[in-house]
Amino acid sequence: MIIRQLENAKTVEWGNGLSRRFIVEADGLGYSITDTIVLAGTKSRLQYRNHLETCYCIEGSGEVVEFDGTSHPLRPGVLYSLNDYDPHYLIASPDEDMRLVCVFAPALQGDEVHNLDENVSSAY
Repeated sequence: MIIRQLENAKTVEWGNGLSRRFIVEADGLGYSITDTIVLAGTKSRLQYRNHLETCYCIEGSGEVVEFDGTSHPLRPGVLYSLNDYDPHYLIASPDEDMRLVCVFAPALQGDEVHNLDENVSSAY
């Protein structure tokens, strides 16, 4: 059994916020769990080419936008899954940070960070 508290989770500045990584590859479960803060007013162009990702919004608000322009508002209680390595924009509202609980499969090594560029999707 693995028990971790937020203050003991590995914390990584992922590019536009913090990712607290509760479960990583070394734990041997085959998936990762993160508690991720997306800073207010930020826009991140992302695409996970090696991981499937599901995120559940627990605080704040924002949107996830598909590359065809389809926007999906995010607020507490909304979940989104990137089930096809989908390229997307993750945008936090200008007024408040957004907090997401995310699951990655396969697991993250734990030290990955994004190289954010508005013209190229950051990936890991």
